[in-house]
Amino acid sequence: MNKNQLAEILKYCSPKVLYVVTWNNLFKRLFCPFKVRVLNPVGELRVGEIVFVDEIKVTPELKTIYVINGKAYYYFHFDIIA
Repeated sequence: MNKNQLAEILKYCSPKVLYVVTWNNLFKRLFCPFKVRVLNPVGELRVGEIVFVDEIKVTPELKTIYVINGKAYYYFHFDIIA
């Protein structure tokens, strides 16, 4: 996917909303800030710590990024607490 294609898709997205399909097939909309638990030690964050996601971003490879305290982290380091 090139930058123009990504820009076209992202113009319909919000950095403050995340859509999630739950374990029981419910479609939920989460608004920032939302709580997550740290699964892996990453940056200054420790395992088990509860933090708030301020924004959601996407890389050119379409990987989800959480912005927490002004720093970007891949989504797979966290578990959403809803």
